[in-house]
Amino acid sequence: MPFYLRVYPARMSQPLVTNVSDTARWVAAYRAWETARPDALFRDPFAERLAGEHGQAIARLMPRQARSGWPLIVRTHLIDQLILACVADGCDCIVNLAAGLDSRPYRMTLPPTLQWIEIDLPAMIEEKQRLLGGEQPRCRLSRRCVDLADAAARTALLDEVTARSSSSLVITEGLLLYLEERVVVSLAEDLRRLPAVRWWVFDLASPGLLQLMRGSMGSHLANAPMIFGPESGVAFFEAMAWRALDIQSLFRAAALFHRLPWPLRPFTLFPDPNPRHPGRARWSAVIRLVKS
Repeated sequence: MPFYLRVYPARMSQPLVTNVSDTARWVAAYRAWETARPDALFRDPFAERLAGEHGQAIARLMPRQARSGWPLIVRTHLIDQLILACVADGCDCIVNLAAGLDSRPYRMTLPPTLQWIEIDLPAMIEEKQRLLGGEQPRCRLSRRCVDLADAAARTALLDEVTARSSSSLVITEGLLLYLEERVVVSLAEDLRRLPAVRWWVFDLASPGLLQLMRGSMGSHLANAPMIFGPESGVAFFEAMAWRALDIQSLFRAAALFHRLPWPLRPFTLFPDPNPRHPGRARWSAVIRLVKS
């Protein structure tokens, strides 16, 4: 039976998401489901292994209209495209903060000389090495451990890993919404001052979308609360001397890629919220910033 059709008994006596790292298994489950489609937007032959049964159990907790994982699948595809755009524009180093169980260094077509540095907590790094240690990455991959909430340790490591780069891309996929605002500000300032960092790619959600997610999944996300969703949207970062090079609505992209569920398609007739002031509207996007 295909992976995406298997059913496992959910352990509902306690939250399936015990920490933020569990969300990496959740995302991997959706990548596995997408890979199994004949019209897949991307192929990730490692996703089923990375997700495990636990990842699929978490995925089944999504609200009904998002249970297919369309927001995370579209997010993955959009970031894939931005990575390739940066590489084509001279990127020589990619730093993936809170890399989780991302498998892009193994599944994407990348220059063998490209430096790819994954940074995460020790337990996640150890698990990923156990699951993928026998596989061959397509670029020069290395992994480092740090608690990103530790500003001093994070700053020192970012200084070190970008020291030999002339054009770096930093990815914080699925990370910012779990951080306190002061940590996001500190991270933005860190990346802004690093000479080698040219681009910053991340996903961003509005307060209205976070409220919806907390209402529908709050009990299961009690150990990994979603807290960062500025009402000013992209303007939050532009106020810190960043400039938005790309703002790609997940909703619009899902419609374009034929991943938007039928009940939501009539809403494509309405305009998107202002990305610089989404306010309480339900909005999310993949953003690529450059220094202004």
